[in-house]
Amino acid sequence: MNFKNKIFAVLLFSFIPLISLNAKELNQKPTIAASTFSLYDIAKNIASDTAETFMILPFGVDAHSYEPTPKDMIKILKSDLVLYNGAGLEPWIDGFEFKKRAINISLHVKLRELGKDEHQCDSKNANHRHGAVDPHYWQDPQNMIMAAEYIAKELIAMFPKNRDLYLKNRDNYINMLKNLDKSYKEKLLTCKLDTIIVNHNAFSYLSQRYGFHVESLSGLSPEAEPSANSMIKLIEHVREHKIGTVFFESFASDKAIKSIAKEAKVGVDVLQPLGNITADEAKQKLSYEDIMRKNLEKISKALKCQ
Repeated sequence: MNFKNKIFAVLLFSFIPLISLNAKELNQKPTIAASTFSLYDIAKNIASDTAETFMILPFGVDAHSYEPTPKDMIKILKSDLVLYNGAGLEPWIDGFEFKKRAINISLHVKLRELGKDEHQCDSKNANHRHGAVDPHYWQDPQNMIMAAEYIAKELIAMFPKNRDLYLKNRDNYINMLKNLDKSYKEKLLTCKLDTIIVNHNAFSYLSQRYGFHVESLSGLSPEAEPSANSMIKLIEHVREHKIGTVFFESFASDKAIKSIAKEAKVGVDVLQPLGNITADEAKQKLSYEDIMRKNLEKISKALKCQ
């Protein structure tokens, strides 16, 4: 959190009793804030119309570099429940004092430890430091199942009168995730290639679960600037393994990956890491399942799966 926001937070905490009327006093629905699109999708589907669920990240903003504005901070502080990704994804969490219930969902899923060559992000990117784990755990449907189970449990504890609805919605959501998992396993079972090329490696959970590899231009940080050597290495890899498509994401610069595609004479496409979604995707009301299935079609085509 930058200095300006820290000063604002101190002033805000001094006056919080004046602005934090609870939902009962206002006769309004409770509010649930989620820091990423995947958590928002879970909470929205389980809570349904019993709560006002919103995403902290504005659509189209990268999860790694976002910092809340003073207006955002007020909205977060007044929320009855805050769900955040954790695992080092949100730098703004450090030093932030939640006034109501806040849950670090990374404590309730299975995290992937980083390899030796993954610990260091770009030294120029002072605002982005991952810890010893990969924070993109939502790419594994099994982690999404664990997150859905925990979020449902928390909602039932907070609003027990809605227990039956939450359990029904949880079960429906988990069934969707199981079907999604089955589709990935079946679609990626037999493929001619075993590696996808991306600009930012947010897909290791996915690749580990479904048995393929990921080569990335900038490691875990979408803001890291690739070296000339890393670009040459990827171009050689693409040519050697006859890869037909390389991927970039909506929230990072596509300049380097498009240069690689041009040099290697291959196609380029967007692969959505789902930390957030674009404004256009939001307008289309695309869900976690919708985008994961779009990703599956693109990955299976890139890997030349049968």
